[in-house]
Amino acid sequence: MPQMAPLNWLSLMIMFIMVLILFNILNYYSFSSTKKSLKQKQFKTPVTNWKW
Repeated sequence: MPQMAPLNWLSLMIMFIMVLILFNILNYYSFSSTKKSLKQKQFKTPVTNWKW
């Protein structure tokens, strides 16, 4: 029945959007950020003597 085809596309689009939102929410909340102290973030820069 060709008249029922738009309902199938609509249900597929709704299901895809729901899965996409669920996937994004799960990825957002599964990431655990650990705050490092400032002492660990100090980088030593090598001393370079430029000879022009």
